[in-house]
Amino acid sequence: MAASTVGSDEADRTRDQPLVPPLNFALVEAGIYRSGHPNPKNYRFLEKLGLRSIIFLAKEDYPPDMLEWTRQHSIAFYQYRTAGNKEPFTEMDPDRVAGLLSLMLDVRNHPMLVHCNKGKHRVGCLIGCLRKLQNWSLTSILAEYKRLAAKQNIADEEVTAAPHDMHASSHEPSTHCRVVY
Repeated sequence: MAASTVGSDEADRTRDQPLVPPLNFALVEAGIYRSGHPNPKNYRFLEKLGLRSIIFLAKEDYPPDMLEWTRQHSIAFYQYRTAGNKEPFTEMDPDRVAGLLSLMLDVRNHPMLVHCNKGKHRVGCLIGCLRKLQNWSLTSILAEYKRLAAKQNIADEEVTAAPHDMHASSHEPSTHCRVVY
């Protein structure tokens, strides 16, 4: 009886914890979400989404604890190694973008989270390309980009990111991890 009480107490504590979305989290369309880099405080929220895949847009290796979390939840992980693209002459490779869009449009990968470190510029460019395929006007694409790339909103300021050593590369890529070069 004591063991079931302990498990029950743990379940109650977990249930009482708030669901915290990642920085800059937003719905792109049914089955596709975007955000900044998730951290352990976001795991319960992400679990509720039932993710099948994650696309990470950054040069840095994915943190080992996050890779382990994706493995534990059978989430396919894709990484496109790209530098930040805030500068006016920094471009993402069109062939790589086409490959990422194919992943995003394949409903077998849904629900999907697409994220970079802050969930602003790299993700914003990729989502802008998706919007172009969806025949959005350039004005609407730029308005969405500006809205989500602007300074953090109040909800994001309330979320404190857990520290990750983004430059550590002591782990080997797993078989479920696909890096797009």
